[in-house]
Amino acid sequence: MATIKCIGILTSGGDAPGMNAAIRAVTRSAIFNGFEVKGIYRGYRGLITGEIKQFKTENVSNIIQQGGTILKTARCQEFQTEEGRKQAYETLKREGIDALVVIGGDGSLTGARTFAQEFDYPIIGLPGTIDNDLYGTDLTIGYDTALNTIMDAVDKIRDTASSHERLFFIEVMGRDAGFLALNGAIATGCEAAIIPEISTEIDQLEELVENGFRKSKNSSIVLVAESPTTGGAMQLAERVKNEYPQYDVRVTILGHIQRGGSPSAQDRILASRMGAAAIDALIEGQRNVMIGVRNDEIVYVPFSKAIKYDKPINRELLNTLRRLSI
Repeated sequence: MATIKCIGILTSGGDAPGMNAAIRAVTRSAIFNGFEVKGIYRGYRGLITGEIKQFKTENVSNIIQQGGTILKTARCQEFQTEEGRKQAYETLKREGIDALVVIGGDGSLTGARTFAQEFDYPIIGLPGTIDNDLYGTDLTIGYDTALNTIMDAVDKIRDTASSHERLFFIEVMGRDAGFLALNGAIATGCEAAIIPEISTEIDQLEELVENGFRKSKNSSIVLVAESPTTGGAMQLAERVKNEYPQYDVRVTILGHIQRGGSPSAQDRILASRMGAAAIDALIEGQRNVMIGVRNDEIVYVPFSKAIKYDKPINRELLNTLRRLSI
């Protein structure tokens, strides 16, 4: 622990509301504990190109309420190569950065794990992804805000769906995970959620129609995860037109609106707790773990588990949605 004097922070992958709150918490908690802090811009690319700036308390003032990330984020093909990672390591040595805090999703933490193993370098990960798909934590930074954005959008779409007696497929993010679709459907009173976790088990569209949806309603809304496994909203709408032409179907793809906006109170608190916990973890001598929260308690999850295991969907929530959609 005596060798760690300077801590670097970066955000990587898709942006998520609450990343700035996490940057703020890491920076201020580190300074409080006597560390120097450096912000690394544009994720792993910034490690290679040396886009690094000394951070003081004032650098993170007035950012807790902002969406996106003040450190920017970028995809970096070079970091996926041994040569690129060696360049990144040379940058860290040159800048005197002794440990890293990486805020991002599955791909970001996979890169962190590889780098940590190759160079025996201490890294702490924070789960920053709206998909809520990282194993070992009940919640990820940005998920609650995205869920609230979906809820607001669906509430507005329901007004026009009811007026025109239409079936709406609303596509939400979640390439490999249906947390946003499933919980968004419950929160907005949707008729169903079509998610990747059960797409290989049943034909969800066929089940939806056979269960007699719309029999007591003049409109229906179905949330669809954007996954190739589900086919996405456009493919499902095409199937309805061909197989069930009696339904007037419309599609809305929410897209990147789900990533933006001021973070919710829950995301600000979660990011603040996790950011402070990242510094605690380094002080305790932890390395190569993701900070998670389980049953409202901070936990350390090894990168190997957070990345390797799929986070299971709560099947009871599926049953709840089915019961409430009659």
